[in-house]
Amino acid sequence: MKSVRVAVVGAGVVGLSTAVCIAEALPFCSVTVLAEKFSPDTTSDGAAGVLFPHTFPDISLERQRRWFKDSFDHLLAIAQSQHAPEAGVLLTSGWQIFKEVPEVKKPFWSDLVIGFRLLTQDEIVQRFPDHKLVQAFTTLKCECVTYLPWLEKRLRKAGGNMEQRKVGSLQEHEPQNLIVNCSGLGSKSLVGDDKVYPVRGQVLKMEAPWLKNFITESDGKTYIYPGIHSVTVGGTRQEGDWRLQADEGDREAMLARCSRLEPSLCKAKVLNEWVGLRPGRKSPRVERELMELQGRKVPVHNYGHGGLGVGFAWGTSLDALGLVKQCLHDVHPQAKL
Repeated sequence: MKSVRVAVVGAGVVGLSTAVCIAEALPFCSVTVLAEKFSPDTTSDGAAGVLFPHTFPDISLERQRRWFKDSFDHLLAIAQSQHAPEAGVLLTSGWQIFKEVPEVKKPFWSDLVIGFRLLTQDEIVQRFPDHKLVQAFTTLKCECVTYLPWLEKRLRKAGGNMEQRKVGSLQEHEPQNLIVNCSGLGSKSLVGDDKVYPVRGQVLKMEAPWLKNFITESDGKTYIYPGIHSVTVGGTRQEGDWRLQADEGDREAMLARCSRLEPSLCKAKVLNEWVGLRPGRKSPRVERELMELQGRKVPVHNYGHGGLGVGFAWGTSLDALGLVKQCLHDVHPQAKL
């Protein structure tokens, strides 16, 4: 019998990664994922899923570096394994381009991706004449529309369960020994976190198999990410915007911006359009909260990754696993964790 019941609230890439980490590392735990929506209806399903982060102001660079390295190493192992096609993880090469020279030319993650280098001025003029600095590197793309179902299978293999229902309060369901909150934007109402806000994203999935390299503007609002079955073209980063309807003006603007970088996109077919709300927060919340719940001090939080959920999910989930171990040790000091 599994002696400890753990509920993970949220079934996006952060929630499922956390659930898998716990179920595989702590086989005496019975892990259940609780969520109103599962793949293909989560915010993660619409993510382009290309790994390279920006910097969070309230998290040490050492911790962010560890989160990214753990996530990169985890996904690289999948990309180089027999599971790559089913998991939807692949290596991808391309450029991040800057209209102005940034203060930091080599970011903290430059040695964690593969083959990072700065293009020479001659190379920039040849390929991106309207830009002043270009970073070239190979990283990973994780397509959540297949990765999330693959994680679900991995969770069930480890003895975990999935339960579809809306969680309105951490106090409302049957007693659990421990609850891990990975509810993303839902944390605004679920735990009363006013620091969480929506960041509206609108993207197009296009048929352009001739495109092989990604291009992303440094502001994160213009990008072209070739994938296995389609090219993700975007996008928007509209903070505080709750609209889930596609906006024609946004669509035309991002197509115009991306077509300036890749003129051949005018020949590409639009397959579908997606709108989602990223869980914006100044910095992710990955911590314990000593909150009484049915006589136990149990909640652990792992949410607020903004548009970096895929790139940081495994790293923050390993941190959450460590917090779970601390919680269980406090309750059962003799337990072998």
